[in-house]
Amino acid sequence: MKSLLLSAYNHLEIAEFPAPQAGPGEVLLRVAACGICGSDVHGYDGSSGRRIPPIVMGHEAAGTVASVGADVTGYAVGDRVTFDSTVYCGACAWCQRGDVNLCDNRQVVGVSCGDYRRHGAFAEYVAVPQRILYHLPENLSFEEAAMLEATSVALHAVRVSQVKGGETALVIGAGMIGLLTMQAARALGCARVFIADVDASRLELARQVGADEVLHASGAELVAEVLKRTEGRGVDLAYEAVGRNETVNAAIECTQRGGTVTLIGNIQPEVALPLQKVVTRQLRLQGSCASAGEYPQAIELIASGKIKVKPLITAVAPLEEGPRWFSRLQAREPNLMKVILTP
Repeated sequence: MKSLLLSAYNHLEIAEFPAPQAGPGEVLLRVAACGICGSDVHGYDGSSGRRIPPIVMGHEAAGTVASVGADVTGYAVGDRVTFDSTVYCGACAWCQRGDVNLCDNRQVVGVSCGDYRRHGAFAEYVAVPQRILYHLPENLSFEEAAMLEATSVALHAVRVSQVKGGETALVIGAGMIGLLTMQAARALGCARVFIADVDASRLELARQVGADEVLHASGAELVAEVLKRTEGRGVDLAYEAVGRNETVNAAIECTQRGGTVTLIGNIQPEVALPLQKVVTRQLRLQGSCASAGEYPQAIELIASGKIKVKPLITAVAPLEEGPRWFSRLQAREPNLMKVILTP
């Protein structure tokens, strides 16, 4: 089969690769669309250490069932489907309590990190376990469905923040996950959601997907603006979708006493925390990793238009153009958000 192979760091090539087979409990998917994730770009240049060549990357995908393995029920050839990027065992204590993203045996489609190698969906076909598969409604295009993985990540971040309804929230970072988290927060009950970034074009995109309060500011300026707009109290919930020292600290500064700061971004492996402020203001710091069961909700919210993903898709291109798009994304070319490849 045709695949986009990372044969060496910073080198992608279209290569013939053995087509996978659907083993017991697995489904073979003919890939129709697969999005380039930021983690793929970091894997492409070797900075993440989680895409050790040779590897076929890609975990944000959708397509049709090509064949089913033994013991598969509920799926037939031709069904329109997508899949969770997290391959969980279903048997460990974490899986048994529903925290599949914390699975003892967790793997991710399209990742090779030393412990395992699991080829992904930048190819004509990919085989995945039935337990991570989901049916797609007819009104959801494959390109939109390729946005479900990122949407589920955003929904998970909002869910673990324990939104009760009526809160004021701040999202720092108007990248893909930040823009989706902003929409997810509104969809799940927040009454007022700010989104902040230093990139004016990203904030304009935020307006296109429904933002009504955008803040072109960072650091002390951002904190001052948030306090001004909340009568000095700060927000109930802050979602940090960058992962840098200055943005984590700004999120803490912007959150009122008893509030929650949810940490989604992790560009830097370590940050310095204003510990005294966290303790004396009784803030809750909540980490959020991947997703754990949010796919059905993500499908419903996108299909109903409550979360808009079409404006976030910069380009849909054939798999052969993958190397060029990876180079442009790595170079941080302005006004690029989500690029989707079609094998």
